[in-house]
Order: sequence, then structure tokens, then C-alpha cells
Amino acid sequence: MVCANEALLPLMTFVAWLFFILAAVLEVGGDAIIRTGLRKSSFAYIIAGCLGLGCYGLMVNMVKWDFSKLIGVYVAFFALVSILVGRYVFSETIPLSTWVGLSLIMAGGLVIQFGSR
Repeated sequence: MVCANEALLPLMTFVAWLFFILAAVLEVGGDAIIRTGLRKSSFAYIIAGCLGLGCYGLMVNMVKWDFSKLIGVYVAFFALVSILVGRYVFSETIPLSTWVGLSLIMAGGLVIQFGSR
């Protein structure tokens, strides 16, 4: 017989991954808004970016994993989102070496997530 907690485990893991995606968007977005505020000398943008970064901190820490695993896996999401934002929001040209580095970071996140416990 499967207990209620075991039955909910896939859903809880899915929710954790959603939290990571949202947290990465908040962190990268907050950084991007601060960058825009600094370039435009806009205090309002800087404050909005700081609020986004604060929300990221709350969001990522809502995942009930060990801190080392939590941040280790989150770093992979952050790296992915930041490169995609650089490419598609700021129209940066991403060199092949960065894509290779990202693949190594993502592989490390998978090792942390699915490695022995």
C-alpha cells in the first residue's frame, strides 16, 4: 500500500521544479531591471529590480530540500535562464564556449538532483 506522502511525491517534485523556474525568472528579471535602471539612471527601476530579487529569495527557499542540494540544482536553472535572457531579451551573441559551459552546469545539476542520497 502506498502512503499519502509517497503518492504526492511526483506532484511535490513537479511543484519544486516550477518554483525553480519561477525563481530563476525572478532573479534574472530582477538583475535585468536593475541593469536597465542603472543605465537609465532610474531609481524606480532599481527598486523594482530589488523587489524581484527579494521575491526570488523567497521563492527558491520555499522548496523543502537540503540547502546544498537546493542551491546546487537551482544554479543550473539560473544559468539556463540567464543565458536565454541574454540571447533573446538583450540580443547578445552567445559563444559556443558558453553553450558548452552551460551544458556542463546542467549536467552537474542533474548529478546533484539524481545522484546517490
